[in-house]
Formats: sequence, C-alpha cells, structure tokens
Amino acid sequence: MKKILLTFSMVLVNFAWAQFSSGTVTLPVTAMTVKLDTTPTGVTITVTGDSNSMLGIGFGSVGMGAGADGFIYNSSANRDYSFSGGVNPPTADASQDWIETSNTVSGSTRTLVATRSLSGGAGDFAIANAAGTINIFYSRKSGGTSLGYHDAGRGYAVLTMTASTLSTNETVVNSKKVSIYPNPATSLVNFKNSDKIKSVDIYETSGRKVKSVKPEGENISVEDLRSGSYYFEIQFKDGSISYEKLIKE
Repeated sequence: MKKILLTFSMVLVNFAWAQFSSGTVTLPVTAMTVKLDTTPTGVTITVTGDSNSMLGIGFGSVGMGAGADGFIYNSSANRDYSFSGGVNPPTADASQDWIETSNTVSGSTRTLVATRSLSGGAGDFAIANAAGTINIFYSRKSGGTSLGYHDAGRGYAVLTMTASTLSTNETVVNSKKVSIYPNPATSLVNFKNSDKIKSVDIYETSGRKVKSVKPEGENISVEDLRSGSYYFEIQFKDGSISYEKLIKE
C-alpha cells in the first residue's frame, strides 16, 4: 500500500511541476532564434528576428507540405497558419490558437511571445510536455512584414526539449501563494488570498481542461464536477502561476 501511495504521489508531483524547454536555438541564415517552453497545460513560443521582416516557424520535417502547421508573425493579426503544399501561401486557421502575449522591438530586433494549449486546435501540431525532439522549419521574408513567400532565409532545425522542473525553493514560494479549502470538497471551494487571483483553470488528472473560471469572491462552485481528483492551475494578477490539487467528493 505504501508503494502505491508513493507512486501515486510521484505522478501528482510530476504533473504539477514538470516543465520542459528547448532553450534558445539560433536559426542560421535568418538571424532568428526560437525557444519553446512547456508546462502540463500549455506551451509558450518565443521568437526573435528582424523587426521589418515576416518571421515564420513551422512544425514537422516536411516543410511547407500539405497539412503542415505554422506560427507566422506578419502585419495581420493572425499567427496560426496551415500549409497546403508547394509554393502556395499559408492560410490563416479559422481558430487562432496561438495567442500573442508580447511583441516588443529593441533596435532592429523584434521579440514575440505567444502561448497556446499543448494540443492546440484542429490541424495544429500537438506538442507534448515531455523530453524529446521536435522538428521545425523556419523562414524569414525581409523587406516588410506582409505575409508572402520567403526569400533565401529558410531552413530546418531540431529542438531538444529537456526538463526544467521548478527548483525546491520556487516550489515552496509558489505553494505559499494560495491555498484551497475544504479539500476534499463537495460544492464550494474557498481560496486564501483570493484577491491575488486572476483566473483558475481546472484539469482532470489526464491533463484535459474541464473549465476556466474567474473568481468573483473568495470561492467557486465545483458542484458540477464529477467525483475524483483535479488540478487547479491558478493564475495570479502578477503573472505567476501555482498548481493545487483538489479531491471532489
């Protein structure tokens, strides 16, 4: 019984805190860099490059082949694209799953940051929160940020995702930011320091998001959740994130 409990606890810890990163990868010819960071619930892409260029990152090893998925910075508001093969221009996805969270220019360098769920939407390349490699292709169209066919600035690369689990100190700090009670709960869950919370995403142990809520007081209803274990991804107003486990009776 002790072994079972220990194994279960290790699974919970891995889910709650495991994160992976490619580190910053230089993309030859284009003067671009890319970095992927994953958590149990999402992925963040950071791209740098010339501020007056279209900058594209595609996923997979087939380049602009039919069905390939891409993240493209251009003068439009769209960032999520699909390719149809050949030299045909990419098409903006109906569902823009990449959400741009930052777009800054320093000198002649643009830095873009965007986030999405691990699975994305229909036709998107699923990204695992795990160690491994991810094949990408990339391109730059200089002379303006409008969407168009790239010039000679293109190539392929492999991103190696390695563990970047929070340190013990970071874990302790995060865990003290908020607490939920009662736990187990049947109908309502209360939050300590609720005034610091921006939103709460609730996940099953499989990693599937159940719902998102924005607390309007010190508690939220969990009456509609089935009995079982859940994880709360709590996003704070200062931009930090904490994870808490809830048992729903």
